[in-house]
Amino acid sequence: MRTPFIKLFAPLLMVLAAAGCASHTPAPPIKGLPDRVELSSVPFFRGDTEQGASMALASALSQQGVVITPGLLDKSLHLPGGEDKLQTSLQATAQEYGMVVYPLADDLPALFAQVAAGYPVLVRYMDGTVWTSPRYALLVGYDRYKQHVLLRSGNERRKLMSFDSFRSAWNSAGHWAVLVQKPGQLPANVDRQRWLKAANDLGQAGQEQAAARATRALDAQ
Repeated sequence: MRTPFIKLFAPLLMVLAAAGCASHTPAPPIKGLPDRVELSSVPFFRGDTEQGASMALASALSQQGVVITPGLLDKSLHLPGGEDKLQTSLQATAQEYGMVVYPLADDLPALFAQVAAGYPVLVRYMDGTVWTSPRYALLVGYDRYKQHVLLRSGNERRKLMSFDSFRSAWNSAGHWAVLVQKPGQLPANVDRQRWLKAANDLGQAGQEQAAARATRALDAQ
């Protein structure tokens, strides 16, 4: 009696097995990048207030050696009350600390290249499970095999999101992603015009000496 049963359901079992294997198929390799990276040393500040902007920027600045806490950034970020202008406030505040704010291209490999080089990426994304407004976080890792990214976000030191979920959430928030870099610290695969524009913006913010260092770093490349 078992043989007919097996013969009847064998095609279905094969389909289910194939589907199970397909769901675990790793994403294609990203040219020139490792399959998995985690920047475990990136500082983490726990908190869920004001869309996570203060915590994310404090982590980015701390990674660059600035002694800072999220509470010290609230005034510069105009929080509470200035949530609708956080993108501009984040850039201006990072520049106050002499940092170059370098925008990245709107695709995941561009972000992963920086993480692989040791640079956490400040990102904005929509977390539709709880929040209706954009969230700010640091992208600190990815895993091609498990197909997830790793964020410092809100109360989560290691927030995992699938590639597809993160891409959708990031795109929904305008695919905004930047590096917060010391003037002499060039990004991976640096785009000359983009870096010079960021250096000029730093100079326009009153940080002329830092802007000059950023320009010299590029010329010395």
